[in-house]
Amino acid sequence: MADRDAGTDARAATDGFVAHRNLLFTVAYEMLGSAADAEDVLQETWLRWSGVDHTAVRDPRAFLVRIATRQCLTRLRTLRRRKESYVGPWLPEPLLTAPDVAEDVELADSVSMAMLLVLETLTPTERAVFVLRDVFGLDYDEIAQAVDKTSPAVRQIAHRARTHVAARRPRERVSPSQARDALAAFRQAVETGDLTRLLNMIAPDVVLLTDGGGIVRAAVEPVVGAADVTEVLARLGGALLEPALVNGHPALIVRRDGRIDTIVALRLDAGLITGLYAVRNPEKLSRMNRETAMGR
Repeated sequence: MADRDAGTDARAATDGFVAHRNLLFTVAYEMLGSAADAEDVLQETWLRWSGVDHTAVRDPRAFLVRIATRQCLTRLRTLRRRKESYVGPWLPEPLLTAPDVAEDVELADSVSMAMLLVLETLTPTERAVFVLRDVFGLDYDEIAQAVDKTSPAVRQIAHRARTHVAARRPRERVSPSQARDALAAFRQAVETGDLTRLLNMIAPDVVLLTDGGGIVRAAVEPVVGAADVTEVLARLGGALLEPALVNGHPALIVRRDGRIDTIVALRLDAGLITGLYAVRNPEKLSRMNRETAMGR
Protein backbone atom coordinates (compact mmCIF):
# COMPACT_ATOMS: atom_id res chain seq x y z
CA MET A 1 0.00 0.00 0.00
CA ALA A 2 2.79 2.42 0.94
CA ASP A 3 4.59 1.74 -2.34
CA ARG A 4 1.36 2.28 -4.27
CA ASP A 5 0.68 5.56 -2.42
CA ALA A 6 4.25 6.71 -3.10
CA GLY A 7 3.88 5.84 -6.77
CA THR A 8 0.56 7.69 -6.99
CA ASP A 9 2.05 10.77 -5.34
CA ALA A 10 5.05 10.67 -7.69
CA ARG A 11 2.76 10.51 -10.71
CA ALA A 12 0.66 13.38 -9.34
CA ALA A 13 3.82 15.43 -8.84
CA THR A 14 5.01 14.74 -12.38
CA ASP A 15 1.61 15.36 -13.97
CA GLY A 16 1.16 18.63 -12.05
CA PHE A 17 4.58 19.91 -13.04
CA VAL A 18 4.26 18.93 -16.70
CA ALA A 19 0.83 20.56 -16.93
CA HIS A 20 2.30 23.91 -15.87
CA ARG A 21 5.80 23.63 -17.31
CA ASN A 22 5.30 26.08 -20.18
CA LEU A 23 3.76 28.60 -17.79
CA LEU A 24 6.63 28.23 -15.32
CA PHE A 25 9.24 28.61 -18.05
CA THR A 26 7.53 31.75 -19.35
CA VAL A 27 7.28 33.27 -15.86
CA ALA A 28 10.97 32.61 -15.26
CA TYR A 29 12.02 33.85 -18.70
CA GLU A 30 10.07 37.09 -18.32
CA MET A 31 11.67 37.71 -14.96
CA LEU A 32 15.21 36.81 -16.03
CA GLY A 33 15.44 37.45 -19.80
CA SER A 34 17.53 34.31 -20.10
CA ALA A 35 16.28 30.92 -21.27
CA ALA A 36 19.29 29.16 -19.74
CA ASP A 37 18.59 30.67 -16.33
CA ALA A 38 14.86 29.98 -16.73
CA GLU A 39 15.64 26.30 -17.31
CA ASP A 40 17.76 26.29 -14.15
CA VAL A 41 14.82 27.76 -12.24
CA LEU A 42 12.59 24.98 -13.60
CA GLN A 43 15.03 22.36 -12.31
CA GLU A 44 15.10 23.97 -8.86
CA THR A 45 11.31 24.29 -8.87
CA TRP A 46 10.91 20.61 -9.72
CA LEU A 47 13.24 19.55 -6.91
CA ARG A 48 11.25 21.52 -4.36
CA TRP A 49 7.89 20.49 -5.83
CA SER A 50 8.78 16.80 -5.79
CA GLY A 51 9.49 16.99 -2.06
CA VAL A 52 6.15 18.40 -0.88
CA ASP A 53 2.99 16.61 0.23
CA HIS A 54 0.83 17.13 -2.87
CA THR A 55 -2.38 16.07 -1.13
CA ALA A 56 -2.08 19.27 0.93
CA VAL A 57 -1.68 21.53 -2.12
CA ARG A 58 -5.03 23.10 -3.06
CA ASP A 59 -3.82 25.04 -6.11
CA PRO A 60 -0.81 23.44 -7.84
CA ARG A 61 -0.50 26.31 -10.36
CA ALA A 62 -0.21 28.99 -7.68
CA PHE A 63 2.07 26.80 -5.56
CA LEU A 64 4.45 26.13 -8.45
CA VAL A 65 4.49 29.77 -9.52
CA ARG A 66 5.33 30.75 -5.95
CA ILE A 67 8.30 28.36 -5.87
CA ALA A 68 9.55 29.55 -9.27
CA THR A 69 9.16 33.22 -8.34
CA ARG A 70 11.24 32.84 -5.21
CA GLN A 71 13.96 31.12 -7.20
CA CYS A 72 13.86 33.92 -9.79
CA LEU A 73 14.17 36.64 -7.15
CA THR A 74 17.28 34.97 -5.76
CA ARG A 75 18.75 34.56 -9.23
CA LEU A 76 17.88 38.13 -10.31
CA ARG A 77 20.23 39.55 -7.71
CA THR A 78 23.06 37.38 -9.04
CA LEU A 79 22.24 38.28 -12.64
CA ARG A 80 22.31 41.98 -11.82
CA ARG A 81 25.91 41.68 -10.66
CA ARG A 82 26.76 39.68 -13.79
CA LYS A 83 25.25 42.33 -16.05
CA GLU A 84 27.25 45.08 -14.37
CA SER A 85 30.44 43.51 -15.78
CA TYR A 86 28.92 42.62 -19.16
CA VAL A 87 30.82 43.92 -22.20
CA GLY A 88 28.60 46.31 -24.16
CA PRO A 89 24.77 46.41 -24.12
CA TRP A 90 23.03 43.42 -22.55
CA LEU A 91 20.03 42.10 -24.48
CA PRO A 92 17.63 39.28 -23.56
CA GLU A 93 18.26 35.84 -25.02
CA PRO A 94 16.10 35.59 -28.19
CA LEU A 95 13.76 32.62 -28.58
CA LEU A 96 12.35 31.10 -31.74
CA THR A 97 8.63 30.86 -30.96
CA ALA A 98 5.64 29.10 -32.52
CA PRO A 99 2.74 30.96 -34.19
CA ASP A 100 0.50 30.35 -31.16
CA VAL A 101 2.66 32.73 -29.11
CA ALA A 102 2.17 35.51 -31.68
CA GLU A 103 -1.59 34.83 -31.73
CA ASP A 104 -1.78 35.49 -27.98
CA VAL A 105 -1.25 39.25 -28.31
CA GLU A 106 -0.80 39.92 -24.60
CA LEU A 107 1.71 37.08 -24.21
CA ALA A 108 3.64 38.18 -27.31
CA ASP A 109 3.75 41.75 -26.01
CA SER A 110 5.04 40.61 -22.63
CA VAL A 111 7.95 38.58 -24.07
CA SER A 112 8.94 41.05 -26.80
CA MET A 113 12.52 42.30 -26.73
CA ALA A 114 11.25 45.85 -26.18
CA MET A 115 9.15 44.84 -23.15
CA LEU A 116 11.87 42.68 -21.61
CA LEU A 117 14.22 45.66 -21.78
CA VAL A 118 11.60 47.81 -20.05
CA LEU A 119 11.29 45.17 -17.33
CA GLU A 120 15.06 45.39 -16.83
CA THR A 121 14.54 48.90 -15.43
CA LEU A 122 12.38 47.59 -12.56
CA THR A 123 13.64 46.34 -9.22
CA PRO A 124 13.50 42.53 -8.82
CA THR A 125 10.37 42.70 -6.64
CA GLU A 126 8.65 45.19 -8.97
CA ARG A 127 9.43 42.96 -11.92
CA ALA A 128 8.04 39.88 -10.20
CA VAL A 129 4.86 41.66 -9.12
CA PHE A 130 4.27 43.20 -12.56
CA VAL A 131 4.79 39.91 -14.39
CA LEU A 132 2.62 37.87 -12.03
CA ARG A 133 -0.21 40.42 -11.89
CA ASP A 134 -0.36 42.09 -15.31
CA VAL A 135 0.78 39.18 -17.48
CA PHE A 136 -0.38 36.07 -15.64
CA GLY A 137 -3.30 37.47 -13.68
CA LEU A 138 -2.46 36.12 -10.22
CA ASP A 139 -4.39 37.73 -7.39
CA TYR A 140 -2.65 39.97 -4.89
CA ASP A 141 -2.78 37.44 -2.06
CA GLU A 142 -1.02 34.81 -4.20
CA ILE A 143 1.64 37.31 -5.27
CA ALA A 144 2.13 38.44 -1.67
CA GLN A 145 3.01 34.88 -0.68
CA ALA A 146 5.43 34.58 -3.61
CA VAL A 147 7.37 37.79 -2.84
CA ASP A 148 7.01 37.74 0.96
CA LYS A 149 5.06 41.00 1.16
CA THR A 150 1.61 41.95 2.44
CA SER A 151 -1.25 42.27 -0.04
CA PRO A 152 -1.53 46.07 0.46
CA ALA A 153 2.22 46.39 -0.18
CA VAL A 154 1.90 44.30 -3.34
CA ARG A 155 -0.90 46.55 -4.60
CA GLN A 156 1.34 49.59 -4.17
CA ILE A 157 4.26 47.86 -5.88
CA ALA A 158 2.02 46.80 -8.77
CA HIS A 159 0.76 50.37 -9.25
CA ARG A 160 4.31 51.77 -9.17
CA ALA A 161 5.60 49.14 -11.62
CA ARG A 162 2.62 49.59 -13.96
CA THR A 163 3.18 53.36 -14.10
CA HIS A 164 6.88 52.86 -14.75
CA VAL A 165 6.27 50.37 -17.56
CA ALA A 166 3.51 52.46 -19.17
CA ALA A 167 5.90 55.40 -19.50
CA ARG A 168 8.51 53.30 -21.30
CA ARG A 169 6.68 50.70 -23.38
CA PRO A 170 5.80 51.31 -27.06
CA ARG A 171 3.03 53.90 -27.27
CA GLU A 172 0.71 51.75 -29.35
CA ARG A 173 0.22 48.03 -29.83
CA VAL A 174 1.23 46.92 -33.32
CA SER A 175 -0.87 44.22 -34.94
CA PRO A 176 0.86 41.08 -36.24
CA SER A 177 0.08 42.07 -39.83
CA GLN A 178 1.55 45.55 -39.33
CA ALA A 179 4.68 44.04 -37.79
CA ARG A 180 5.07 41.58 -40.68
CA ASP A 181 4.64 44.35 -43.26
CA ALA A 182 7.18 46.58 -41.51
CA LEU A 183 9.68 43.74 -41.27
CA ALA A 184 9.23 42.81 -44.94
CA ALA A 185 9.80 46.41 -46.02
CA PHE A 186 12.81 46.70 -43.72
CA ARG A 187 14.30 43.47 -45.03
CA GLN A 188 13.89 44.52 -48.66
CA ALA A 189 15.45 47.92 -48.01
CA VAL A 190 18.48 46.31 -46.33
CA GLU A 191 18.90 43.63 -49.00
CA THR A 192 18.69 46.12 -51.87
CA GLY A 193 20.79 48.77 -50.14
CA ASP A 194 17.95 51.30 -50.49
CA LEU A 195 19.22 53.77 -47.87
CA THR A 196 16.58 56.36 -48.72
CA ARG A 197 13.81 53.88 -47.97
CA LEU A 198 15.56 52.86 -44.76
CA LEU A 199 15.79 56.47 -43.63
CA ASN A 200 12.06 56.89 -44.30
CA MET A 201 11.28 53.90 -42.07
CA ILE A 202 13.53 54.85 -39.17
CA ALA A 203 12.78 57.47 -36.52
CA PRO A 204 15.32 60.32 -36.32
CA ASP A 205 16.24 59.30 -32.75
CA VAL A 206 16.30 55.54 -33.42
CA VAL A 207 18.54 53.48 -31.11
CA LEU A 208 20.43 50.35 -32.17
CA LEU A 209 21.69 48.03 -29.43
CA THR A 210 24.13 45.28 -30.39
CA ASP A 211 24.95 42.48 -27.95
CA GLY A 212 28.20 40.67 -28.67
CA GLY A 213 28.97 39.85 -25.06
CA GLY A 214 32.64 40.60 -25.63
CA ILE A 215 32.84 37.39 -27.71
CA VAL A 216 32.14 38.72 -31.21
CA ARG A 217 32.42 42.16 -32.74
CA ALA A 218 29.65 44.54 -31.70
CA ALA A 219 29.25 48.19 -30.75
CA VAL A 220 29.92 48.58 -27.03
CA GLU A 221 27.72 51.69 -26.88
CA PRO A 222 24.22 52.28 -28.28
CA VAL A 223 24.20 53.60 -31.85
CA VAL A 224 21.85 56.60 -31.89
CA GLY A 225 20.36 58.51 -34.81
CA ALA A 226 19.04 57.56 -38.23
CA ALA A 227 22.23 58.33 -40.15
CA ASP A 228 24.56 56.28 -37.94
CA VAL A 229 22.12 53.38 -37.61
CA THR A 230 21.56 53.26 -41.37
CA GLU A 231 25.32 53.12 -41.91
CA VAL A 232 25.53 50.07 -39.64
CA LEU A 233 22.57 48.38 -41.32
CA ALA A 234 24.17 48.80 -44.73
CA ARG A 235 26.77 46.21 -43.65
CA LEU A 236 24.06 43.53 -43.63
CA GLY A 237 23.65 43.76 -47.40
CA GLY A 238 25.75 40.67 -48.18
CA ALA A 239 24.13 38.42 -45.57
CA LEU A 240 21.15 36.08 -45.89
CA LEU A 241 18.18 37.63 -44.08
CA GLU A 242 15.56 35.11 -43.02
CA PRO A 243 12.23 36.16 -41.45
CA ALA A 244 11.21 34.31 -38.30
CA LEU A 245 9.00 34.61 -35.24
CA VAL A 246 11.25 35.61 -32.36
CA ASN A 247 9.76 36.22 -28.91
CA GLY A 248 6.32 36.22 -30.51
CA HIS A 249 7.13 38.92 -33.07
CA PRO A 250 8.47 39.04 -36.63
CA ALA A 251 12.27 39.38 -36.65
CA LEU A 252 15.22 38.60 -38.88
CA ILE A 253 17.74 35.79 -38.61
CA VAL A 254 20.99 36.94 -40.21
CA ARG A 255 23.00 34.03 -41.59
CA ARG A 256 26.57 34.12 -42.82
CA ASP A 257 28.24 31.05 -44.31
CA GLY A 258 25.16 29.02 -43.40
CA ARG A 259 25.26 29.73 -39.67
CA ILE A 260 23.23 32.09 -37.51
CA ASP A 261 25.23 35.27 -37.05
CA THR A 262 22.72 37.74 -35.59
CA ILE A 263 19.08 38.05 -34.55
CA VAL A 264 17.54 41.45 -35.32
CA ALA A 265 14.30 42.50 -33.62
CA LEU A 266 12.45 45.79 -34.16
CA ARG A 267 10.54 48.19 -31.94
CA LEU A 268 7.82 50.12 -33.74
CA ASP A 269 6.23 53.37 -32.58
CA ALA A 270 3.73 55.37 -34.65
CA GLY A 271 4.72 53.52 -37.81
CA LEU A 272 8.44 54.14 -37.46
CA ILE A 273 11.27 51.93 -36.22
CA THR A 274 12.44 53.48 -32.96
CA GLY A 275 14.53 50.57 -31.67
CA LEU A 276 16.67 47.84 -33.20
CA TYR A 277 18.00 44.98 -31.09
CA ALA A 278 20.79 42.90 -32.61
CA VAL A 279 21.88 39.85 -30.60
CA ARG A 280 25.24 38.52 -31.80
CA ASN A 281 26.56 36.82 -28.67
CA PRO A 282 26.81 33.16 -29.80
CA GLU A 283 26.05 31.97 -26.27
CA LYS A 284 22.58 33.51 -26.65
CA LEU A 285 21.79 31.97 -30.03
CA SER A 286 21.77 28.30 -29.12
CA ARG A 287 17.95 28.06 -28.90
CA MET A 288 17.33 29.60 -32.32
CA ASN A 289 17.42 26.22 -34.07
CA ARG A 290 14.24 24.97 -32.41
CA GLU A 291 10.97 26.48 -31.23
CA THR A 292 10.55 27.19 -27.52
CA ALA A 293 7.13 26.44 -26.05
CA MET A 294 5.61 29.23 -23.96
CA GLY A 295 2.25 29.69 -22.29
CA ARG A 296 0.15 31.41 -19.68
